[in-house]
Amino acid sequence: MKTIDKSKPVMVTGATGYVAGWLVKKLLEEGITVHAAVRNPDNREKTAHLDEIASASNAEIKYFKADLLEEGSYKEAMEGCEVVFHTASPFTSDFKDPQKDLVDPAVKGTANVLNSAKATEGIKRVVVTSSCAAIYTDAVDAENAPGGILTEDIWNTTASLDYQPYSYSKVEAEKKAWEIAESQDQWDLVTINPSLVMGPMLAGGATTSESFSILKSIGDGTMKMGVPKMGLGLVDVRDVAEAHFKAAYTPEAHGRYITSGHNTNFLEMAETLLPKYGEKYPLPKKAIPKWLLMLIGPMADKRFTRPYIKKNVNHTFKADNSKIKKELGIDFKPMKQTMEDSFEVLVKEDIV
Repeated sequence: MKTIDKSKPVMVTGATGYVAGWLVKKLLEEGITVHAAVRNPDNREKTAHLDEIASASNAEIKYFKADLLEEGSYKEAMEGCEVVFHTASPFTSDFKDPQKDLVDPAVKGTANVLNSAKATEGIKRVVVTSSCAAIYTDAVDAENAPGGILTEDIWNTTASLDYQPYSYSKVEAEKKAWEIAESQDQWDLVTINPSLVMGPMLAGGATTSESFSILKSIGDGTMKMGVPKMGLGLVDVRDVAEAHFKAAYTPEAHGRYITSGHNTNFLEMAETLLPKYGEKYPLPKKAIPKWLLMLIGPMADKRFTRPYIKKNVNHTFKADNSKIKKELGIDFKPMKQTMEDSFEVLVKEDIV
């Protein structure tokens, strides 16, 4: 059990990212100096929103040049820190070679950051952003789990290089993190495993994250004839940031934490928007039949393969979030608030 000194700086990888931005905000507001490891510290446009938060707080942000695939490049940013937050992760749905474009960067990046932490004196805790994708691939996996519910004890065994390689990359990266953690005893590792992350973003401009493209198709008329009733978990980005913060500063924090506020599906998510936005926007009001999706899905979107539709549509997702509530005191925001705050971003940016 390690107590962390809040007067010491902390390092955040991928500090300009969606989740990391809210984490950096929380850290600065708590008066903690942030060592932000970014690919290009001179790109002031990308860091402007963080500088603004820092100037309004009584803490400091310092930028360091680092690259996930450049060995040892995080070493300088870690000096003097007791906590390392590893949030950076390659995310692309546009890949040619899943091993080379997804798995290798995720695993090598994790190894690079954690091996540097291993070689840096004074590090007491490493918090890694993993994913519920390291626990399951499809909603049917939740139904097949003991008691029909996903827990932190479960590892994803159904993803592969050929099927859902992004999920597979998350499994391999988290396994690598635990392997390195177990090879030393200087710091302990905590992983945060969020489900689909929604909520407003800090940086100006529309986000390119997966969650916003889903939201866009719910709001721009793409799905007005019906939305796939696909089981999944949902969590607010601000709750995910809070979870990272508490994972670092709660001495008893240990192991993995499912960070998912709601067991839901796309139809329920769309329905939360109807009272406020239903009059003005072509939001879906019903589910699209599974048989129809099996016919048109693969043509409409390459991710909607028949095996994927079969294992996710009309299946119930259930994850147990009691560990994070009990041990880290996380109180999840209502789904309606998360959905409305997310949709408001698309409205303001004229995306819908």
